[in-house]
Amino acid sequence: MPTLTAEIETFPLRNRFAISRGSKTETVVVSARLTDGAIVGQGECGPNIRYGETPESVLEQILACSDDISGGLTRDALQDRMPAGAARNALDCALWDFEAKATGVPAWQTAGVDAPGPVTTAFTLSVDTPDAMAKAAAENADRPLLKLKLTGSDDLARVRAVRDAAPEAQLIVDANEAWDQDAYDTCVAAFVDMGVALIEQPFPADADAALAVLPRPIPVCADESFHDAASLEALVGKYDLVNIKLDKTGGLTEALRAGRAARELGFDIMVGCMVGTSLAMAPAFLVAAHARFVDLDGPLLLSRDRDPALAADRSRLSPPARELWG
Repeated sequence: MPTLTAEIETFPLRNRFAISRGSKTETVVVSARLTDGAIVGQGECGPNIRYGETPESVLEQILACSDDISGGLTRDALQDRMPAGAARNALDCALWDFEAKATGVPAWQTAGVDAPGPVTTAFTLSVDTPDAMAKAAAENADRPLLKLKLTGSDDLARVRAVRDAAPEAQLIVDANEAWDQDAYDTCVAAFVDMGVALIEQPFPADADAALAVLPRPIPVCADESFHDAASLEALVGKYDLVNIKLDKTGGLTEALRAGRAARELGFDIMVGCMVGTSLAMAPAFLVAAHARFVDLDGPLLLSRDRDPALAADRSRLSPPARELWG
């Protein structure tokens, strides 16, 4: 049986990354590693303070499973052993990777999905002044899909500036819970005219009931309101898509289950990420095949990635090499 180690790692960003809740110049991740001396399985997660997680608390959760791992803990048993969240994500993905390398059977085949192919990811423009976001948009105007972080204040000016600077790009916007109903009413009609394709999590997760009665001429995606399959029933009638992030679902095992359940309920899917390395993005390729929008640009925001990393041609990401994951 494999033994478990884990560590906190820091990766610097190319530029300051800001959303409505704050900003950072580096990302801190926690990685889990399973080895039997010959085979190594890896997983990575991004702790999120929005859900009460810190790198230290997540590391402690992971290491608390050392005896269970040595005793043969399976992926299915892990779902009951730990709650959904970042810690379970790192362990779950490490178990997938270890199994793939031990058996020679690719993770996609074990999961019963098609072999992953290249995906076109959104590229995120950090929240800033309209002029600064327009400059960033001009530098990335060749990318097919730009994701704009918003704040609930001056957002019309931000989106207009980006649209003018990148007239051919498809735009999606993410308020990260920062809007109220006045902001929604003010922005949505104008965003229709600007060709915005998606609005992500406009309202706080505990104050999104209005979406059941508000018009949604632009599809609305649940992020903070959605965690795993158990979240879905409460979202029916309020959202059109759900953003599946492995750090929220607690790993690939639940992400695949949640994706199937979401589609059965009529939701479209966005597959997203925290800011992390190629190791964190790799398992999400198995979910991306059914996604209407892919947002796996974490490695593109880093000044240093893992080796090996996902091959990237601007916004076009290739599936992970076996040496990286799965």
